[in-house]
Amino acid sequence: MPVTTKHNVAVAVIGAGFIADYHVCGLRAAGGATVVALVGRRPESTAAKAAKLGIARAETDHRTVLDDPAIDAVIVASPDDTHMAIAVDALAAGKSVLLQKPMALDSAQCRAIIGAAHNSAGRLTVSFMHRYFPEVAWLRSLVAEGRLGAIHSVRIRNATPGADWNDWFFKPGNVSGGVAMQLGVHGIDLVRHVIGEIDSVCANIWTARPERQLADGTTVRSTLEDNVAAAYRLAGGVHASHEMSYTELAGCDRFRLEVYADAGTVWLRTGRGPAALWAPSITGKDAWVSPDLEQAPFGQAHHRHWLAIVRSDAEPDDTAEAGLRSIEVAEAIYRAAASGMRVAVAEKPS
Repeated sequence: MPVTTKHNVAVAVIGAGFIADYHVCGLRAAGGATVVALVGRRPESTAAKAAKLGIARAETDHRTVLDDPAIDAVIVASPDDTHMAIAVDALAAGKSVLLQKPMALDSAQCRAIIGAAHNSAGRLTVSFMHRYFPEVAWLRSLVAEGRLGAIHSVRIRNATPGADWNDWFFKPGNVSGGVAMQLGVHGIDLVRHVIGEIDSVCANIWTARPERQLADGTTVRSTLEDNVAAAYRLAGGVHASHEMSYTELAGCDRFRLEVYADAGTVWLRTGRGPAALWAPSITGKDAWVSPDLEQAPFGQAHHRHWLAIVRSDAEPDDTAEAGLRSIEVAEAIYRAAASGMRVAVAEKPS
């Protein structure tokens, strides 16, 4: 049975870091939900963040919101090492869950969360925000309709200067990997979502900046990888290169994605704008063409879809399985880098 069929969904956000802003603003843009509580680890900073975001209730124990029958769903946006315990608790309480990526510390934890979802009245969704960008939806349609013809190669880049707002991003135990787990899983999901399944991986990883200064002046040292060069072989023979960096000062505009195919070339989020297509057989022009893309508030489409799933107005999506698969690919990256060999990603469960 669904958790709720109410038009207005009562949501608690568990995690008071910067990503909470995205979810709260996205829910408000979507409509049909009220953020009734914010849960964080530190009482004073959580209360201040709740006040800033206009949330009436601030808590420091996630169990208080899970025990509240008036709360329909939760967003888990806490540090990685807390994801499994909080998500499993929330699902056991019958709450629907939107779980921030990376889904968990490893694939075994991901499977435990999925197992808990199978026994819950709540619905499990993993937060892959980039799927909802209009240019991604446009490209996915082009590929699905076969309009680009055979795809030869794909290049994706995820790069930022690196997280500077909290030291837990660089501490083994709080996280299970560096840029591949923290940022690369976004690109892994986009490749799978738009192009197809990743079958095998070869990769190089390295730590270019073992010491960095956070925004508050704290210096942190880390041996976690901050750069990755991965090469994927996809089902159907497509090859993809994936560059990940936590040391690029300018950074990407979320990501950069290039697709090279028989009918032409597509670039997303480059200097040519959100999307550009060179495909005379499609556009009728021997030039770059930018499609008209729907504009909407950031996060609106993402949270509108999630709320529809919570209300049972939409079927559950594939993001829980995709969350697991993204971690399995990241784990394959680490195995490939350690062995110097191409390695298979864990077989997809039947």
